[in-house]
Amino acid sequence: MDTVRLIEVKEDIRADNNRVAKELNEDLTRSKTFLVNLMASPGAGKTTTLLATLARIKNQLSVAVIEADIDSKVDAEKIADSGVEALQIRTGGFCHLDATMVKAGLAGIDYGRFDLIFLENVGNLVCPAEFETGAHLNAMILSVPEGDDKPLKYPLMFSVCRVLLINKIDYLQLSDFNVELFKDRVLAINPEITIFEISAKTGQGVEAWTQWLLNRIKDTCPA
Repeated sequence: MDTVRLIEVKEDIRADNNRVAKELNEDLTRSKTFLVNLMASPGAGKTTTLLATLARIKNQLSVAVIEADIDSKVDAEKIADSGVEALQIRTGGFCHLDATMVKAGLAGIDYGRFDLIFLENVGNLVCPAEFETGAHLNAMILSVPEGDDKPLKYPLMFSVCRVLLINKIDYLQLSDFNVELFKDRVLAINPEITIFEISAKTGQGVEAWTQWLLNRIKDTCPA
């Protein structure tokens, strides 16, 4: 009997994606364009948080947003209505962005014109964590109504992110969400992560997160 050949497609795809992501990150750094990959579950408040963040920085930096969704442009229209340039990527059924998709999106907005670009990734806590995008910063949002057990269920997402925004803290009095227990669970997975408690709706904590981001941009892509 002939020997059956085995091809590890998933690993080959991931290796190729990582190569494209590395090249893209280097290109972005040379152009002094800082890229943030923003990830969260549906309903966590990605777009609302993004709008609150943009309101505080769009007069300081040139900013654009790349929105990713399976089949919608609703969020991109909200961003454009706020006065920030937006581009929509329809992933055609894929539940994540990969580096090749991001590269195409960046080419579509001539990324060298911008100091900062946000990727609003497809809403889920699984697939987006598995694919490098070329971003300088992986950021995630976890909202209070989702519960404090999510680090136990989706550890990879928490491990790949440099910053975590606990959103909808205005709901804490209506919830059994334990902030300290949640933080302990997150830090057990990723001791280097920075955590902010915010309410995108009321603005609480958004200024601290925004200032932290501006400092990161200055350190990574100095003018």
